[in-house]
Amino acid sequence: MKSSLARFGELRRGLPLLAAGLLLVALAVPMWRITLTAPQYPTETLAIELYAYPRLGGDYVEVHSLNKYVGFYYPDPVYVEPNFPVHEKSIRVPEWILGPVAFVAIAATGVFVSLAPTARKLKRGLTAQLGGTVVTFAVMFALIQYRLYQAGHSLDPDAPLRGVEGFTPPVLGGYEVANISGFAWFGPGGYLTMLAVVLLGVAYLARDSEMRFGDVPELVHERIGGIRRRDSGVRNEPGGD
Repeated sequence: MKSSLARFGELRRGLPLLAAGLLLVALAVPMWRITLTAPQYPTETLAIELYAYPRLGGDYVEVHSLNKYVGFYYPDPVYVEPNFPVHEKSIRVPEWILGPVAFVAIAATGVFVSLAPTARKLKRGLTAQLGGTVVTFAVMFALIQYRLYQAGHSLDPDAPLRGVEGFTPPVLGGYEVANISGFAWFGPGGYLTMLAVVLLGVAYLARDSEMRFGDVPELVHERIGGIRRRDSGVRNEPGGD
């Protein structure tokens, strides 16, 4: 038993497990956070938080009232009843319910890879998981951006504020529509997801090594010492003409 558990002390086996835990925690917190400023709210900034499944947090009720001026509505997840208001003219995004499936699948894959019985299968698993994770999140990112484009170009023509041109809110970054300014960035879940992907990348780079977590401080100390000695050597070199 001890020898089996000791295997998870290797970076290439332990990091996928840590990444799996981070991805599961990421599901419980907001993935994105959007802040909005508008003349209707001169003394405050509204914030709306979006989860990996059909749920919103923050000032989503106030933001809904603000969006109605330009005919921009929250998307309809179709198959579930969300905690936010859905308009009859909302775009349909049934794939939103698959967010947790993707996160749980990647996390389960990390556990499966960590349990690989041989080093050869472990290396193959790490390669496949990293590639599959990057592709999965890239597709999700592109699909979300497409849905944002679709929503921004499907404005309600009967909205109170007429003549607003179609726009594309970015997944990450700032935008303006009429007199409303918005800025979208990662929430806690987004940062946890990025960290999980980084850990999977490190595990992939360490796929040919049996380095353990306990070896990392010594390695870092040696690298820092080597850099200092090298810099010291450069400073002590005699100057040339």
